[in-house]
Amino acid sequence: MTGTDTPDTAASPSSDPASTAPPSGGRGIVGRPLALSPSRAADFKQCPLLYRYRAIDRFPETPTPAQTRGTVVHAALENLFDMPAELRTQESAELLVEGAWAALCEEDPKLARIIGEGGQEAFLAGAHKLIATYYTMENPTAFDAAAVEEHVEIEADDMLMRGFIDRIDIAPTGEIRVVDYKTGRSPGVAFESKALFQMKFYALAILRTRGVVPARLQLMYLADGQQLIYHPDHEELLRFERTLRAIWQAIRTAVASGDFRPKKTGLCRFCEHKARCPEFGGEIPPYPGPPPGFDAG
Repeated sequence: MTGTDTPDTAASPSSDPASTAPPSGGRGIVGRPLALSPSRAADFKQCPLLYRYRAIDRFPETPTPAQTRGTVVHAALENLFDMPAELRTQESAELLVEGAWAALCEEDPKLARIIGEGGQEAFLAGAHKLIATYYTMENPTAFDAAAVEEHVEIEADDMLMRGFIDRIDIAPTGEIRVVDYKTGRSPGVAFESKALFQMKFYALAILRTRGVVPARLQLMYLADGQQLIYHPDHEELLRFERTLRAIWQAIRTAVASGDFRPKKTGLCRFCEHKARCPEFGGEIPPYPGPPPGFDAG
């Protein structure tokens, strides 16, 4: 399940199950408390109105072929670590890609119409290429993952944090490594801090749930075979927690008041909500109000 970083994903719905939009408009998952995920925090920083449309109104968005391919590859790599180590070959992973694609199409037959030129054959070839790159970066037959698609949900005072971690590895020494797969290209140096926002979120979640700071945060970019590796420390994560609290408080204030301001940036060209945005001549629909159970406190 995926996060931030490329123009393909910057203005489109995350595959994070904590925040994915439902197939139709409306209020999303009734009764589920409002929570802060890496994707929604990034949305609010990018554009508060975008956050509203995704987290409150939950308007549907059409995934791009690149996002759909990313979902398929993530599912294949998740399922790969359910297999015995000796069977985690590239051929097995490619079969898992095809199985994941078939399952997605069964769940939503419309996906077959959005995969772009070349149809299914080209789509799967692109996914297989990402898998081939993955196998140049590490050998999954040589180790076992401690967890895959790990659901994290913690409540720190009035802040509910929620997300899914692609993979957690634990070394024989007990050190924890957090791994996230990205199916886009690696960011330039100027954008590394934005890319690491999601990973620091997960590192903080592990600190709060397990009481230890992960020794290594690792982003694997399967489009170009690059990695972004970061070693957080305890004080840094505490500072990051204060940053999250400031974002969370700003979100709560906006949810209570209904005041979500649009913020025009270069990423707007990828947004599906221009028809509802005053920056592009659109009209903001009436605010449906806070989600059920929201306490303005």
